[in-house]
Formats: sequence, structure tokens, C-alpha cells
Amino acid sequence: MNQLRTDVVNYASAQRGLRHIFIRDLQLSARIGIHAHEKASPQNIVINVDVAVQETDQTVTHIAHTVCYEQLTLRIQDRLAQGHIDLVETLAEQIAEDILEDPRILMARVRIEKPDAIAAAAGVGVEIERRQLVSQAPQ
Repeated sequence: MNQLRTDVVNYASAQRGLRHIFIRDLQLSARIGIHAHEKASPQNIVINVDVAVQETDQTVTHIAHTVCYEQLTLRIQDRLAQGHIDLVETLAEQIAEDILEDPRILMARVRIEKPDAIAAAAGVGVEIERRQLVSQAPQ
């Protein structure tokens, strides 16, 4: 029997004034990993980000009134430029934290893959979802 899930929030709902913005398959070079060979040189990573944004105006006509995916990308690149990170989990948490500094962003889902880490796998990594404080989330 199908039951309505009350814990699921639709983060792209016109009725609730929410917009979904994403960055798909952002391919970057990063200094990440715990092994000696990972610490010796950068490696390829692939980052996917999905965010839910509280709309202030559904007929947006100016970039200043949006959450800009280019700015989100630059924040991710700035985070990577800060130096070596041991774990993809740590990087995902840092990226989500950076993104959620914008109070218009209610939810951030961050997925990080290391496509070259295990030869037999297309990629390995982590995905997290973080939200603004419950008191700030839409009802």
C-alpha cells in the first residue's frame, strides 16, 4: 500500500515559491585524499550540486535577484584553492556550508566523485544533503 510521505519536501515547487538550481558534472582538479600518491599530486573530481532557493519574484529579469550558478561554481573553486583536503566527506560538508551561507538557499545537495580512484568503478564518492535551520525552512 502506498503511503504519502510527509518527510519529503518538494524543492522545486511554484506553489511554495521554490526554485531548483543545479550544477551538473563540474570537473575540477583537487588536492584530495589520504594516500601518499593522492597527497603528491592533484586528481580529478566531479561535483554535482542541487540547491532549493526561496523565490522572491517568480518573474526574475535581473541576475542580481537570483542565486547564480556561476557564483556557486566560483565558491566551490575558491574552496578547492584553499589547499589539500583529506576526505571527500569533509569537502562535501564545507561546500554545503559555504552554499548555505546565502539565506535564500534552503537546501543544498552536494555529490563528489573521484572517477579515477578505483579502476573497476566509474566513480566513487559521497553525497550529502544539508538544510537551513528548521525555523528558516518553508512550511
